[in-house]
Amino acid sequence: MNDEQRQELEAAAFRTLVQHLRERPDVQNIELMNLAGFCRNCLSKWYKAAADDLGYDISPDAAREEIYGMPYADWKAKYQKEATAEQKAAFDKSKP
Repeated sequence: MNDEQRQELEAAAFRTLVQHLRERPDVQNIELMNLAGFCRNCLSKWYKAAADDLGYDISPDAAREEIYGMPYADWKAKYQKEATAEQKAAFDKSKP
């Protein structure tokens, strides 16, 4: 496999991951953080960092919208729930 093919496959896998997360708004970011160590916000920050590295001008809000599929404030209002005490404790315990 050459570099161009690898990048094409990586891009396709990334798009599939983002689409999957958009289809699963019931999965809260804190749950993702507790289980996998990253969440939608992490993906948007990585997206922004990649844009910066490549010289593309994109705002943090625009990067979040690319990941969430809508403005972040709208997603939070529609889908985000208050984290439970157990979720908060697990998150705090996972910090280095």
